[in-house]
Amino acid sequence: MPVQRVTLITLGVEDLPRARAFYEALGWRAAEAQEGVAFYAMNGLALGLFGRAALAADQGRPGTSLGTGAITLAQNFTSPAEVDAAFAAALAAGATTLKAPEAVFWGGYSGYYADPDGHVWELAHNPFWPLEADGRLNLPLSTG
Repeated sequence: MPVQRVTLITLGVEDLPRARAFYEALGWRAAEAQEGVAFYAMNGLALGLFGRAALAADQGRPGTSLGTGAITLAQNFTSPAEVDAAFAAALAAGATTLKAPEAVFWGGYSGYYADPDGHVWELAHNPFWPLEADGRLNLPLSTG
C-alpha cells in the first residue's frame, strides 16, 4: 500500500449549511451528507466539511478552538484563463480575495482566496506540472 497518500481532508466549519452553499456554488456536489458532515469526492480522495466544535470533540480535544489559515489547499488549472475563471467563481460564491491571480516568480500564475470559514485556497497554473485529462496532477518524479 502506498505510504505517500492522503485520502480525506476535513475542514472544520462554523456553519455547515453556509459552507455547503459556498462549495456547491462552485459546482461541487456532496457525495455523502449526514447531520453535521458532508463529503465531496475529489479524484480519488475526499474533502469533508465538519462543524468545528464537533471536529475538535471527534479528535479527542473537546473545547479546543480550532483555527484556520495555517495550510493552503490548492487547485491547479491548465491555463491562466482557467485560474481567472475559477477565481471569479469563488468570489461570486462568497470567497474573500487574499491575493488576486498574477504571474509569479517561479514561472506560473496563481492567486489566493479564503472560503467563508477562512480556509485558504490557491488557484494556480503551473506550466511545469502537467495535469491529466480529468484534472489529476501528474507530478514529475525528481531524479536527484
